Amino acid sequence: MDSAHLPKILLVDDQEENLIALTAILKTVNAVVVPARSGEDALRALMADDFAVILLDVVMPDMDGFETAYHIKRKDRTKDVPIIFLTAARSEPDLAFRGYAVGAVDYLVKPFDPWVLRSKVEIFIELHEQRRRARERSAILTGLFPGASTGLAHGAGLVSTLNEHMAAVHKAMSALADRIDDVEAKEAFDRLDEEVAGLRSAHDALFGCEI
Repeated sequence: MDSAHLPKILLVDDQEENLIALTAILKTVNAVVVPARSGEDALRALMADDFAVILLDVVMPDMDGFETAYHIKRKDRTKDVPIIFLTAARSEPDLAFRGYAVGAVDYLVKPFDPWVLRSKVEIFIELHEQRRRARERSAILTGLFPGASTGLAHGAGLVSTLNEHMAAVHKAMSALADRIDDVEAKEAFDRLDEEVAGLRSAHDALFGCEI
């Protein structure tokens, strides 16, 4: 996958050295790292692009991590992006509670184990990619059935409907095969055969995806 299509990680920290260290830790992760030096920069980045996960420093001037998280979670575009808070070991013990209260999915104290951080980030990236693939499958189903809902649950129903339709066509074909010598029945049989071929192509396209 080229970099233009890789998932993105947003790193938010007012200290340049921390951004450099985080980037180095995540260099083996199959994602693009986007740094932001403030809460305001982070919000602008989130309005411009989609991110799989946000690593957010707690202590920052002007807009701290909690305020930044509050603004992230109140916007429809960004409210579902997971946030991992990062803070120094000397920080107040109630900060973790405040972090979870504003919507963080995790809270790591510096210095943290680089392997643990990478593992957590990779989990959220995989979840992000699963959602992306689900949206693509929904788009395929919508293309096949323009009036259908784009939800995956409805997509599964469409697969079931397609199977039922194919079974009914096969049953009709079997009945017509008994009268294959009749010219009109032969023509109807051929038309049904063409319909089955089209349905089979749609069926293969659907089951070629992970649903």
